[in-house]
Amino acid sequence: MNSYVRSAIAGCLATLPMSLWMLLAQRLLLRPRERYALPPEQITEHAAEAVGLDGVAHDKPKRKAASIVNHFAYGAAAGALYAPLRPLAAPALLKGVLFGSLVWSGSYLGLLPVLGLLSSATEHPARRNVLMIVAHLIWGGVLSVLVEANTRKNVRR
Repeated sequence: MNSYVRSAIAGCLATLPMSLWMLLAQRLLLRPRERYALPPEQITEHAAEAVGLDGVAHDKPKRKAASIVNHFAYGAAAGALYAPLRPLAAPALLKGVLFGSLVWSGSYLGLLPVLGLLSSATEHPARRNVLMIVAHLIWGGVLSVLVEANTRKNVRR
């Protein structure tokens, strides 16, 4: 299996602990007025509206289901981009955490606002930004550990 596919699979898998953190932190760390829909659901709503899928955008169960699929797909796509970093001479966890922070900043300060799918992180409440930054650090850390473990396993074969 090539390194991009391994990294994509790891990115998809790393989205699970990231998502669990997001849901838990939303309930426990955010003030009640800050507990509105998390970014994956907001992004899915805006994307569905942009392409005319109003049935998804405005139907909560459909929107939530689509946001789960979209979040894991984005995690896989972003995870694939980790592959070229794997050979760099640095601890895997450090590379992963740094990569996770790059994915957060590139997405929340660049790509998503440019595409009109989410307002810039500079416009979000600080607590929500902290929640999402930590989520991406978790994602990047898990991604890198999974890629490294899978690579070592394949080398031993």
